Formats: sequence, structure tokens, C-alpha cells
Amino acid sequence: MGTGLGHYIPTVLYLAGCVSCIVALAGRPLYTFYLIILILPYRTLRDHFNDFPLGGNLFTIMVLTTIAGALIRRKRLPKTMLYLTWAGYAFYLYLSMWLGTALGNAPAPLWLSDSNFVIWKDYLLIPLIFVAAGLVIQDRKTLRTALILTAVSILAINRASLMNSLSRSWDTFDESKRDSGPLGITGSNGLAAFHAQFAMFTWGLAQYIKSRRNRWLLYALTATSMFAAMYCFSRAAYIALVAGTFILGVLKDRKLLLVVGVFLFTWQTIVPRAVSERVLMTQDASGRLEASAQERVDLWTAARDSIIQNPIFGTGYATFMYGQHTDNLKDTHNWYVKVLVETGVIGGVFAIALLVQLIYLPFYLFRRAEDPLYKGLGLGLFLTVCCSIILNIFGDRWTYIEINGLLWLLAGLAARARQLDQAAQEAPAQLPAEPVTDTNPFLAYR
Repeated sequence: MGTGLGHYIPTVLYLAGCVSCIVALAGRPLYTFYLIILILPYRTLRDHFNDFPLGGNLFTIMVLTTIAGALIRRKRLPKTMLYLTWAGYAFYLYLSMWLGTALGNAPAPLWLSDSNFVIWKDYLLIPLIFVAAGLVIQDRKTLRTALILTAVSILAINRASLMNSLSRSWDTFDESKRDSGPLGITGSNGLAAFHAQFAMFTWGLAQYIKSRRNRWLLYALTATSMFAAMYCFSRAAYIALVAGTFILGVLKDRKLLLVVGVFLFTWQTIVPRAVSERVLMTQDASGRLEASAQERVDLWTAARDSIIQNPIFGTGYATFMYGQHTDNLKDTHNWYVKVLVETGVIGGVFAIALLVQLIYLPFYLFRRAEDPLYKGLGLGLFLTVCCSIILNIFGDRWTYIEINGLLWLLAGLAARARQLDQAAQEAPAQLPAEPVTDTNPFLAYR
């Protein structure tokens, strides 16, 4: 910001996080949850906490104390099968890791010194965020505040990403200039996935915001997310954005269908040359697949053989990274393939159940809610989930809390919004009881 105070921000946030844990256990978990929203996707900022005592686990402690504080105050979760599905899936994944140990594919998942156990633990932070959101958000006011803070969190990521991207020359595409920016370990494609998902969320939410000023602020945030995604040079993110815009056109604004059609025929004259070069890099000059595309083909071919050999239970959760694969890669570059390889058909059933319920929740809210804020939340989250489904075809964008943490936080808001809207719709139907008045028995039959 040019003030020289940026150096102190991690220290201030660390101290605020420590205090917020105490505040949560003292009966005010909502404030801890608000702080979680602001720092959730900003991994490089949270990494600075590692310099302080328990800093590496502070974020996890904040989530757990938020849930504990809400339970102490006897808060209840809104009704949705997603909680049970997540619980069953988490338990199965832990058993699957022991299967991997029995097959000799991975070490025993016992403690934080075991990398597969750490991966499982970190993955479970995502449903815990979902639980925390469902517990602490109890009314429309707190839900609206959570959405505002989500927009601020997205804006912070966009700003850091754009400052990083625009500090370089992009006259021509250069793979070496790409990085994951503020999301840290997710890679440049993960950062692009974040931008694409939440560009569609804010665009969908803006459709039902009545205030003209707030609506245009959301449109501006959408534009910055799209611009940031463009300079991440991820072809998967480009596909997700076009598909998300098409779905928005079908559901809400048919003019967008014409915009998508025109864009598909004219995109090379609109986008910067570096973007055009990146999109057209699928094949090299000799007609063969370029390196990253060929890597995916080789990985998926090997994964197919592994699935055939272990179709029911797979090789064990978090075991792929221990094997020898093309170019020493540790990921299948397709989340669905990874699920089938590591956890088999049973894990695939759990994953499908999660996706189906996650699609249904916001779509139901979008179609049935009467409150415009809830309809906008439903539409925006539905578009985000659709983008996520597409993005995970090209890599694992599902298990990173930096990419999907806000998605599941919004799912928790949507679950509560559905309950609040249903209660509001049922309230007028409950007629007040007629007042009981004393009747003079001598005048009753006059």
C-alpha cells in the first residue's frame, strides 16, 4: 500500500487470531468466524503465522474454537444431508489410508509426522468450515455480513494476484512467469480456478441485489476476478468462465447467450496476444501434444490401468504421491481420476453424493427462495459449483482449502438461508390465536 505498515499485518492478524479463539470459547464465535473469512484463501499471508508459537496450526485452532464456541451456546446446524455425507466420507478416507498401508503403498497414518495423515487432516478443514458456517450464521443480518466479508476476501486475492501478474511483461506467453500468487501451494492453475469460480459467484449474486451501488460494486469485483483469471493463463479457467457465463445466460439473462456466441467466434481479436498463444498451445509445431497436455494423457493412461487392478477400494487415500509416475508428478491432474485410483468405486460414490447434494442445495435456494439476497446467494453458489465441476477435470482443485474453502463456507450460508427463507414463508400461514375473553354467562344467550 506504500505506507510501510504491510510488514506488521501478519503480526496483527496472528494476535487477532489468538484473541479470537478466546473470544469464541467465551461465547462469541461469530467474530472468530468473520476473521476466518478474511484470511481463509490468503495462504501466503497465513504462512507468516509460522514464525510465531503454534502459528502453523492457528487457523485450524480458530476453526475448531468457532465450532466449540457455537456448540457451547447450543447452536444447531441447519438441516441438510451434506453433513452426514461428509462424515461418512471422512471416515472412509481414513480407513482407505490404512488400506494403502496394508498394500504397502504408503506409511501408517498415525500422526503429523506422516504426510498422508497431514493431507487427510488438512482436507477435513473444508467440511469443518462448512460446519462452522452453518452453526454461527443464524439470521439474515449475520449472513449478509458474511457475504460482504467474502467479497472483501475475494478482492484481496484479486489485488495481490493482479499486482503480481501486471508487474511482468506479457507481450508473449512465458510459462516461467506463472505462479500461484497469494494462494501459495495451489499453483497458477489453482489461482486461476479460484478467480473463475468466484467471478461467477459475484456475478450471480449481483443479479438479485436491489441497491444499484452494491450491484455495480459486485460487477466491478467480477470484472477484476475475470481479468486476474485471464493473466493466470489457465485454459481450464477460460473454459469454466465461458461455461459459467452460458449457464447464467440460460438461467437468468438470455442476452448472455448471444455474448458467448459472439465471443467464441471473435475471441482471438479481443484477448491479449499472450492469452491467445496460451490457448493455442495444445499442439506443438510438429502436431504433437505440448508437454502439459501430453503429461495428462500419460497420467490418465496409467491411472486407467490402476483403476482396473483395484476397482472397488483403490490403492488407498493419499497414496498416488508415493508412486513413480510420468515426470515424477505426484497428482493425476484430474480429481475424478484421482478419487477412483485412490479410493475406488466406493470413494467415487461418496464424491458423486457430495457433488449432487452440493448442486441441489443452491439450485433449490435459487428457485424457491423469496428473499432476493437468498436467491442471489443460491444462483451465485450454483454457478461456482458448476465451474468447480469443470475445473476438477483438469486437476485437483477440490482438496485445497485455499481454492474451495470459500465455496463450502458459502454452502453453509446457503443451508442456513434455505432454513431462514422457509421459516419466513411459513410464518404468515400461522394465524394468531383468537384472544380469550371472559364471557358473562347471563348475557351469552341474549
